[in-house]
Amino acid sequence: MNTNQNNGSEIGRFGGHYPVIIIGGGHAGLSMSHCLKERGIDHLVFEKNRLGESWRTKRWDSFCLVTPNWQCKLPGFHYSGDDPAGFMKKDEIVAYIEAYARSFQPPLREGVTVSRLAQDEAGFVVSTSIGDYLADQVVVATGGYQIPSVPRIAERLPATVGQMLSSDYKNPEVIAPGEVLVVGSGQSGCQIAEDLHLAGRRVHLCVGGAPRTARRYRGKDVVAWLHEMGYYDKPIHEHPLKERVRAKANHYVTGRDGGRDIDLRRLATEGMQLYGRLKDIDGKLLKFAEDLKLNLDQADAVAESIKNTIDKFIDSAGIEAPTGERYRPVWEPSNQVLELDYTAAGIQTVIWSVGYRTDYSWIEVPIFDGKGYPSHQRGVTTVPGLYFLGLPWQYTWGSGRFSGVARDAIFLADFLEARRGIPLPEPSRLLNELAFGS
Repeated sequence: MNTNQNNGSEIGRFGGHYPVIIIGGGHAGLSMSHCLKERGIDHLVFEKNRLGESWRTKRWDSFCLVTPNWQCKLPGFHYSGDDPAGFMKKDEIVAYIEAYARSFQPPLREGVTVSRLAQDEAGFVVSTSIGDYLADQVVVATGGYQIPSVPRIAERLPATVGQMLSSDYKNPEVIAPGEVLVVGSGQSGCQIAEDLHLAGRRVHLCVGGAPRTARRYRGKDVVAWLHEMGYYDKPIHEHPLKERVRAKANHYVTGRDGGRDIDLRRLATEGMQLYGRLKDIDGKLLKFAEDLKLNLDQADAVAESIKNTIDKFIDSAGIEAPTGERYRPVWEPSNQVLELDYTAAGIQTVIWSVGYRTDYSWIEVPIFDGKGYPSHQRGVTTVPGLYFLGLPWQYTWGSGRFSGVARDAIFLADFLEARRGIPLPEPSRLLNELAFGS
């Protein structure tokens, strides 16, 4: 069906009319395009920047995946390199995405900004920098990490102290001389702090409540054990926290140098200065919460609880595996520092790594809950014909990653195909018909 035709005066004002428009050309949008192309469904993909732009420009130079390469399983394009147990570096990730696009030639329009998504009697109106387009169905694949969060407390620092976001950090050489404060100890914060530390920079790190995990345990990468145990396949409605798990921070670990733990206590013995959460800036004083020990202990407890779960799995399955080592803290914050004069300490740069927020202000369709999150089941929203793909914990732990986006893309492609050419059914009804729990 050639739907890129102007049919009537109403349709004629649009740049094109497509059965499906995908907004976002990252790995989620490409996965959706692949699945639609397999089904012969005409569609168009809009990407604001270049293919793989966030991997090119929003990651630091030494960035690499924290999950093994064998988990890269985009639809029809599983990792086929010679290092499945390794961790792709930034440039290799970009090359993987580019190769994926070449493998099936998606109808991709790069450099096109979508400024508005609305709905009228003709369908969904997608307003872009190259004109308005009409779509019967729309998939929003812009991801869940869009705008870096910066606390208002940052306004209290003078212009003499340089500030940057974790997404703008590239390498230690671009940081001005002097000591560096990294605020936030999630995956990015810990890895950036370590990157600076390994380069010989004096680092101060505000440690929050993010959990950690060991890299390897009992002869395997922990990710391999969790995969074998089905953790990446467990749907969100079976998770003890249900939808609340979407707000949980990811475990910090690294794929650097072949993969290893990030042990903040060990880094402290090597000179990295650790503090609790940054709670205030009063003149030249940084004020920290008295929760450093608590946060370190809780992160260790999570890592050890994962080991306990692996032990139980090995025992119940009768698997032969070497004995695993248990973690022993090498450092304790005996006297927590609650105030620090950043001028006297020589801190010249602050790197904010406190997470991301979404921006759906351009979507003018009533699908959001009280917190601005799209109401959906497996990416199917309450408005027939509008979907999301690539959200963290959209359906499983792997939903927003290379490992699990294929499952969600295939499900949505089947859903879109079932809806073509039929009256708009209630989303919940069609979800049941397509076996929501599968």
